[in-house]
Amino acid sequence: MSAPGGVPCARPSERGQVTPASLWLSIFLAGFVVIAGLLLQTLLTPIPYGDLARIGRISDHDFGWRDAQPHVAPAELEGVPVAEADILVIGDSFSATHVWQSRLQRAGYGVATVFWDSLDERLCGDFGRWLVGPGFRGKLVIVESVERFVAIRMGHMQACERMDKPLSAPAAPRARPSEQVPAFALNWDAQLISGWLTARCTRAAVAGRVDSECDSQAVARPVEDGCKRFSHRHCNSALFLAGDLDLGEMTPGHAAQMHAFNRAQSPLPILWMVVPNKWTAYLAPAHSQAFVTEFVRRDLGPDLFAFAQAQKARLRDFYYPNDTHISTQGQLALGERMLQSVRQKLGAVEPDGG
Repeated sequence: MSAPGGVPCARPSERGQVTPASLWLSIFLAGFVVIAGLLLQTLLTPIPYGDLARIGRISDHDFGWRDAQPHVAPAELEGVPVAEADILVIGDSFSATHVWQSRLQRAGYGVATVFWDSLDERLCGDFGRWLVGPGFRGKLVIVESVERFVAIRMGHMQACERMDKPLSAPAAPRARPSEQVPAFALNWDAQLISGWLTARCTRAAVAGRVDSECDSQAVARPVEDGCKRFSHRHCNSALFLAGDLDLGEMTPGHAAQMHAFNRAQSPLPILWMVVPNKWTAYLAPAHSQAFVTEFVRRDLGPDLFAFAQAQKARLRDFYYPNDTHISTQGQLALGERMLQSVRQKLGAVEPDGG
């Protein structure tokens, strides 16, 4: 069949026909657009700088702290060898930056810091003799632990008779304290779908729910007077670690175990430093209070639970909104509080450098 003028007409079956080549090209282009979009979204998603933001894939743009933190002189963050230390600190990640210890250093005390994970998370019966081996001749041991790990560490200590790990205290802190919010950088090292997941998990966090695609260990919860407590954009709520509640409360039995350990190590002075969970500090101040009452009664160390309640009202970002840890300014306040306790414990004894 021909069109007028003798020009052949295309058959109906040939009009708009999709060839295999054009089909594959369409699929390729659609896939390319999707992948390019995901890549661009991920590249522009801020690199997480808070541990809770990282765990929950929640944007630090929305939940990251924004107020600058104080500067701490690097020299004040350097520890001393064990044999030169006035004070030996055994701590966890709350001691990793050496910021609270810097207040002791500034006061003239030489401080060496070792960590629970290098000691298999336990202190054993021969602790005092173990200290003598590397030459510790100091005046005081401070044992620091965050609340949620106390029960685990006390359990490990219960039947432990011998310290097997060597005592070594590197001078440099494990982590450098934060002073400024990290500058923007393209998020090259993330997974392709990280940006999409972060957007999804952030929307859920802002709405106060947990998405099934997100890690339920990092949760957003409303905070009373939140914008007086935190500096982030969605400051009426903050991020918390659900695991803070998983291990239950500390009990008076744990305080009794600390007291028994101190007596077994006499005459070595030991000061316990129990840091409340962020969840306890902001959402459940009555958590572990039976332990705290017994801890204070036995004069094992400062009441940092009451301290946290006072400081959270005084300092915005006492704990970071996107992290489980106390901020740099909060650590400095913590160091001043520990300095008071050290002076009370040691009485009129002056530091070697004082």
